[in-house]
Amino acid sequence: MRMKTYPLAFLGLVLLAANGPAWAAGRALELDDLFRLHRVSDPQVSPDGRSVAFVVSDPFLAENRIDSDVWVVAASGGGARKLTNSSRSDLHPRWSPDGAWIAFESNRDGMFQIWIVSATGGEARKLTSLSTGAVRPVWSADGRALAFVSAVYPEFSDGPFGEADRLNAERDAARATNPVKARVIDHLLYRHWNEWVGGKRQHIFVMPVRDGAAAGQPRDVTPGDNDAVPTSDTFTAGDEFAFSPDGRSLVFAAPPVPVSTQAWSTNHDLYLVDLVTGNRRQLTTNPAADCTPEFSPDGRYLAYRAQSRPGFEADRWQLLLLDLAGGRSRSLTAGLDRPVGRYAWSADGSRIFFHTHDNAGETLWSVGVKGGAAAGEPVRVLVGGTNGAVSVSADGQTIAYTHERFNLPPEVMLWRYGEGAPLQLTHMNDALLAGIELPEAESVTVAAPTAAGAPVQMWILRPPHFDAAKKYPLIFWVHGGPQGAWNDGWSTRWNAEIWAAQGYVLAMPNPHGSEGFGQKFTDEISHDWSGQVMADLFACLDHMEKLPYVDSSRMAAAGASYGGYAMNWLQGHTNRFRTIVCHDGIYNLESMYGETDEVWFSDWEQGRPWEMTAADRAASPHLYAANFKTPMLIIHGELDFRIPETEALQLFTALQRQGVPSRLLLFPDEGHWVLKPANSELWHRTVFNWLAEYLKK
Repeated sequence: MRMKTYPLAFLGLVLLAANGPAWAAGRALELDDLFRLHRVSDPQVSPDGRSVAFVVSDPFLAENRIDSDVWVVAASGGGARKLTNSSRSDLHPRWSPDGAWIAFESNRDGMFQIWIVSATGGEARKLTSLSTGAVRPVWSADGRALAFVSAVYPEFSDGPFGEADRLNAERDAARATNPVKARVIDHLLYRHWNEWVGGKRQHIFVMPVRDGAAAGQPRDVTPGDNDAVPTSDTFTAGDEFAFSPDGRSLVFAAPPVPVSTQAWSTNHDLYLVDLVTGNRRQLTTNPAADCTPEFSPDGRYLAYRAQSRPGFEADRWQLLLLDLAGGRSRSLTAGLDRPVGRYAWSADGSRIFFHTHDNAGETLWSVGVKGGAAAGEPVRVLVGGTNGAVSVSADGQTIAYTHERFNLPPEVMLWRYGEGAPLQLTHMNDALLAGIELPEAESVTVAAPTAAGAPVQMWILRPPHFDAAKKYPLIFWVHGGPQGAWNDGWSTRWNAEIWAAQGYVLAMPNPHGSEGFGQKFTDEISHDWSGQVMADLFACLDHMEKLPYVDSSRMAAAGASYGGYAMNWLQGHTNRFRTIVCHDGIYNLESMYGETDEVWFSDWEQGRPWEMTAADRAASPHLYAANFKTPMLIIHGELDFRIPETEALQLFTALQRQGVPSRLLLFPDEGHWVLKPANSELWHRTVFNWLAEYLKK
């Protein structure tokens, strides 16, 4: 059955129908369904606007892996066709400027390299064979060069490519065969997210290309002891490097210098490298983050995203425009109280499209550009659900993006700018979802619990086959971040529909600290993790308990990351829940500081342990372990260097030592998120079985 949207268009605004997909009533969603669904991402509209390339990822439970391929669909609609067909991962498709080729990254023969395939189909060709691999292809405007990223040893990066690549290979081989696996570490950020850094730096290479084949050797255009792209996803919203329209230079966003400060500094800056001379020029000196650069079509201006407060990863991202001749930067979104994410220029340079978190969804905006400044205020152009990954055709009239809701997995949409309703191009999951009831979430507003507070938005999702005359157990979610949000979108990790399908009412509040409700609302959680936000959460819980269909004697809470911290805090401060589920949560704020990778986060949120205020110190859940009484399921990834596993081990010890029913599930091959499909299946079954033990008996 095809999903349809019924938009209301007025004043250039397209409102995607709030009721989401019109799936007929049927059976409840089952866990096996979740792993059969195709995962759609990264739409890229062709230069002529006639086709859209995108990625489809499919879980393979038996092999505990995900297979990704590049697909193409006509902009007029119709059936999509698979363009690549490997048994591994084909990702990041990018059209050549003439529309004849699509470059992509693939690990089909082991290590990720850059491949290329004709847009009409056929066998893919391998473009790169670097010993250190290659990812994230970006074309020059004339199609005669490709830039890409490879992690190399910086001490070899100034030499000729052949020699440097050989030395990189020899160093890697020597490390692999050396029976001694010790590490010598001289500064922080020695491990990041889920892997050890190992002395390598991510550099940008440029390689000539002709007729779908390499026309020369790659060249490292960012040599030296620093990365040429942000190493934290916190600071990325695109490729993070781009060719100038004339192809003579390349701009990139580099992490802070000196590199020894990168664990606690957010001071990313933009640099311009001359591809003929190799000379490099720093473009920005803002002490906070400057990232995601894109040239205007005429090359006169450089758009980029910037924050204003050093050290604060959740500061509002503004969209700025740098006059490359005069050196002056101006904000295009100074009056917009929303954080700018991914964006794209129109072909004539007269406007920029971008998306933001916005009132528990993700909205596509447009801002006019004239004379290096904003031509009017930004305006919403696509609202409703989560609209992301925007891509614009060469003529600026065709916009491809992904659209999703709680009850709709991501699909590719296409919109002709100013022409009314978008067209849903892909229907990858229609057949799989036919006959499955996916209830619609309801948005409610809970009154401010204190005079100094603010109203709180909350989603409520009822189970399939809901009967208002019955009473249901409640699951109360708390999101991570803490500067995140429960947006109206699909998830393969915390999927609201599969939790509700277990027979529960699900509450998803967006308390203080959440993004998309104004920067002041976001800011007010810092140095107050257990204050106003907890008042918000209890007010939302009170709201849920008063609903006639909620059984207040059968309630559970669950959360991850900051949400996991909240679970640990609730464990010591309330007995209202029958059980609690904590995934990768912070337990001890002081030990967290000495274990985490991105120290800037703890510096901003609580401060250094030796400088913490009494109030910040009192916000650590471990101080209230004597109050722990609620049965608890704890889950953690051993490769989580963001919130290391020792936080879970401390929590489990405190519970076990006091005889509180508890279970610890550890994943040795997962980081902050559980991504491998068979691991995810075990995660879900363990959680649902645990909840059923306490809520269904």
